[in-house]
Amino acid sequence: MTKRNIISLFVIVITFSGFAQESSLKKATKNYEKFSYVKTSEVLLEVAENGYQSKDLFQKLGNSFYFNNKMEEASQWYKELISTYTDVDVEYYYRYAQALKAVENYAEADKWMQKFVEIKSSDLRGKSFTSQKDYLTKIKRLSEDIEVVNMDINTKLSDFGSNQYKNKLLFASSRGTGKNYKWNNQPYLDVFAVTKQDDGSYANTENFDKAVNTKFHESTPSFLPTDDVMYFTRNNYYNNKLERDKEGINRLQMFRARLQDDNSWGNIEPIHFNSEDYSVAHPAVNISGTKLYFSSDMPGTIGNSDLYVVDINEDGTLGEPINLSAKINTEAQETFPYVNSNGDLYFSSNGHTGLGGLDVFIVRNFEEKFEKKQPYIIENLGRPINSSTDDFGYYENLGTMEGFFTSNRSGGKGDDDIYSFTVPECIQDISGVVFNKKTNEILANAVVILFDGQGNKVSETTTNSTGNYEFQGFIKCEYDYLIRASKDKYLTSETRVSATDNRKQDLKQKMYLDINDVAITEGTNLREALNLKPIYFDFDKANIRPDAEIELQKVIAVLRKFPDMKIDVKSHTDSRAPKAYNEALSSRRNISTINYIIKVGNMSPDRLTGKGYGESQLTNKCSDGVPCSKEEHQLNRRSDFIVITN
Repeated sequence: MTKRNIISLFVIVITFSGFAQESSLKKATKNYEKFSYVKTSEVLLEVAENGYQSKDLFQKLGNSFYFNNKMEEASQWYKELISTYTDVDVEYYYRYAQALKAVENYAEADKWMQKFVEIKSSDLRGKSFTSQKDYLTKIKRLSEDIEVVNMDINTKLSDFGSNQYKNKLLFASSRGTGKNYKWNNQPYLDVFAVTKQDDGSYANTENFDKAVNTKFHESTPSFLPTDDVMYFTRNNYYNNKLERDKEGINRLQMFRARLQDDNSWGNIEPIHFNSEDYSVAHPAVNISGTKLYFSSDMPGTIGNSDLYVVDINEDGTLGEPINLSAKINTEAQETFPYVNSNGDLYFSSNGHTGLGGLDVFIVRNFEEKFEKKQPYIIENLGRPINSSTDDFGYYENLGTMEGFFTSNRSGGKGDDDIYSFTVPECIQDISGVVFNKKTNEILANAVVILFDGQGNKVSETTTNSTGNYEFQGFIKCEYDYLIRASKDKYLTSETRVSATDNRKQDLKQKMYLDINDVAITEGTNLREALNLKPIYFDFDKANIRPDAEIELQKVIAVLRKFPDMKIDVKSHTDSRAPKAYNEALSSRRNISTINYIIKVGNMSPDRLTGKGYGESQLTNKCSDGVPCSKEEHQLNRRSDFIVITN
């Protein structure tokens, strides 16, 4: 079934008046409710061109073009609807915006999306738009410089939804010889196969399997890793019987087939959660054969169709479907899921903000993040995979680096066409700024070196006048790297970065360098000059803590370097005690600090003076009666070291 078959069904009664139009309108209504959109548009257009106007007519005429992917005409009639009538359902604002996107009138489309958001602020589609007002800029940044090729296997009819099976590429096509489907006046879909040639091309189109293909629709096969079990989409047609729901609509269902000894497919059976009342379609098995993803409008669906996942048990049975939630699904259409060998989820949506029509989106490392309930980001794949029209059915083989997707963009051979491309090598960029750690001043002419995970030098650069550095074309995805920054009179600094599998991500990494040559004069606070951590004391204690010993060793080292230096040690407390008590406590802490330096550093006592100041010199707001956290109070329990002779 083509991409728009899983949609909300519009059951609308036409209430036209005028005897002269009655016959045509009844015919249009019948065709509309059967989704015979080609015929409907012709009839309704004739009525409108004869001067007849109504809100219902404009809605149906716009919808007939919209659901048949004729967006220029759809935008014309939606504009007539919205400009003529004020009591229009807000959903038509959304459709009008989508139709405008399809003709790349993004400014006007954004205007009507904003109106949609103002009226329906809780809608997930509106939230997606609001959170990505600069979506065109982001999509441009995520776009790849790759060549997409309209494959020779395409015809003027609908060809879509590819998948590989052994040395063959499978796809659905209307090129069969059966009766036509009223929706698009093309033959019903069958699954076809083409064989991979020595030069990497695909040729020799053949019917995939006579038992799988029937006189109704079949599409989107997906296989277990063992290649002996296949899931596929078909109309609700089983045992030569076509089933319909209570409204007379034949839904899509998912079937399972097993490979027979003669390499044909048999034992075809519907899966247990199929229903006459909703559709289940477009299966996608993950690389380990443990999960089956699909699209459906079953009860609990948020929009026109949602993405679901179900466990494939060890005995081959299926568990119960789980909706991928509102993080993935919107009130519109999410369909054609695919999970690659890295666990990345690809799917098509016209609910998430995109270029128009169905766009292909990706959630990287989805399977692990979904299982662990970790947050994830939905990204538009950008051009040239996506366009202003429908783009869907994404599939890639990371072993052969082959990729395929379907689009009805202009310049194709007919309706939906399959495009191929070479999956680009995942290369990222790293850029950043080098700063003085103490002053946050940018550092020009700092040397920045990139090393791979084994310590091999990959590249070297120097920061420019604004402190910026950049490495382009060296960063391979899923690898760890080390960045080393250095500059005269500064301590060298290193940091590790991990390149994710986001192909277009520009990794940002700031580097901070501690100054190495410090000018020390009378009045210098060694704590600030050496970037010392404060000499903290525990509450109501005066003993030197292990973490404080490290900092005091730095003070001792400076005193040894400058034998004539003398310092004044100032010790402080927080405010959580009477002032007299705190003065005594700070004096004890001061004595502890000085005695440690004299004893451990073997210093002459006349090189150190000191005093306890109690709570008289707090560093923050935490005076008596002011509520503060333990961490805030601890900032006041400290010692400073002031140079008095150098």
